[in-house]
Amino acid sequence: MKRRVCFVLNLLFCIMAITGCASATPIAQDNPSSNTTVDSGNITKVNLNTATGDEFLAAIPALGNRMVREFQEYKPYISIQQFRQEIGKYVDEAQVATYEKYVYVPITINDSDSETLQQIPGLDPTEAESLISARPYATVDDFLSRLSTYISADELEIAKTYLDQ
Repeated sequence: MKRRVCFVLNLLFCIMAITGCASATPIAQDNPSSNTTVDSGNITKVNLNTATGDEFLAAIPALGNRMVREFQEYKPYISIQQFRQEIGKYVDEAQVATYEKYVYVPITINDSDSETLQQIPGLDPTEAESLISARPYATVDDFLSRLSTYISADELEIAKTYLDQ
């Protein structure tokens, strides 16, 4: 009997370990021009406005179908603050921050607020406000030129994928 209990416990442990590893695997970026997924270092971020339920489930560990429905209910997101407010109705602030590691709200160069601009890796609040004060930008290239004075070339490449074009 004791041997059977040990076997069942070991089996359950192995299943949990395998499940945990599978759900933490980031999805690949199939089409960089689709603006759906962004490879940001070791984590792939998905566009909150264009991602499918399956893409959310693949990108965000242990998300669950209920939260996928909540993510999709509030589309389109116009700011990261909107995302925080709406999803914060269902989970605590720490969990919302965890979700933000895997998702982004597309940036509109002449309309996005400071918090939404700060999704760009390497951009701090002062720099985001400076970008806002330089509006309007005639073109995306004008915005990127100004942005490049604040962040590295690698961060700029990631930022390009966050833009709503």
